[in-house]
Amino acid sequence: MEARSRAILAVLMTSVMVFMVTLIATYLNLGFDPDFLRQWVKAYFVAWPIAATTAFFIMPPARWLTDRIMASLDGPN
Repeated sequence: MEARSRAILAVLMTSVMVFMVTLIATYLNLGFDPDFLRQWVKAYFVAWPIAATTAFFIMPPARWLTDRIMASLDGPN
């Protein structure tokens, strides 16, 4: 996968994951208090670039490892 495609995939995939994780973690830590929305948005915009950058670099080795695991599970053909 070329770098541009990998970057787009990382941004899209992590945006949804970070949305849900920060939403739930913020709720569990604060409940729905008056400051909830501000705190959740702050957590989202701190976490998302970190997650997207990590995913961009981790995707190639994760894909390679997945292929190896699947080859082991499938056995010799």
